[in-house]
Amino acid sequence: MKKQDIINQIKAKKSFLCVGLDTDIKKIPQHLLKEDDPVFAFNKAIIDATAKYAIAYKPNTAFYEVYGAKGWLSLEKTINYIKDNYPEIFVIADAKRGDIGNTSANYARAFFETLKADAITVAPYMGVDSVEPFLGFEDKWVILLALTSNKGSKDFQYLNADGKELYKNVLLKSQEWADSNKMMYVVGATHPEELGEIRKMMPESFLLVPGVGAQGGDLQAVAKYGLNKDCGLIVNSSRGIIYASNGEDFAEKAAEEAEKLQKQMALVL
Repeated sequence: MKKQDIINQIKAKKSFLCVGLDTDIKKIPQHLLKEDDPVFAFNKAIIDATAKYAIAYKPNTAFYEVYGAKGWLSLEKTINYIKDNYPEIFVIADAKRGDIGNTSANYARAFFETLKADAITVAPYMGVDSVEPFLGFEDKWVILLALTSNKGSKDFQYLNADGKELYKNVLLKSQEWADSNKMMYVVGATHPEELGEIRKMMPESFLLVPGVGAQGGDLQAVAKYGLNKDCGLIVNSSRGIIYASNGEDFAEKAAEEAEKLQKQMALVL
């Protein structure tokens, strides 16, 4: 998927919402457990209910890998369903991979060729040769971890080196590897003022912003500091949407929560 395709979808839907498919079989409605594939049944219903409001879906692969081959099949079916029915929607494999050489090359093939995701989250700690293998695929994206929304982000990401915090050095160095047509960045919604600094450093880049909703991030603050001329934001909400209800109305309630966020986004665009 090209950058302009994402921008066009944002304009058409008046939304920059990403729905995180962090599907935990322990949390899905009990009536789905009789299905042959409860995880896929849940995802399918969520996708159908929220597709008019979302420009991206982000399955967190840990919630699928935990069940081995069966979980991988649920993930594959989920991505295929999006691609077959909503091909305009951007699919992010939230896998947080990062290794060197053939290992990264095979991770890239797994997620881009086998699963057909549009993007993958990548950890930059091992440097350029852990990221480059993901960049060799046409119309596929690397979403580099820059400043994350978790409490432990302060352990390393703010360490000062050469007068700059580590996350800023990551941002600057990564610009040597790819431009804003191949690389995005994860910036947590719980860091709105830092988001403003990052936007100045990366004026053209898309930023994937988790942490709105259950983690306490504020959409208005994210928009204030993070918007650029093309929007430049993909804001993720997972638990606040997909677990809005654990009853038979779960998909309807998910749609309501997605619509609430979409309406807020329409106002700030």
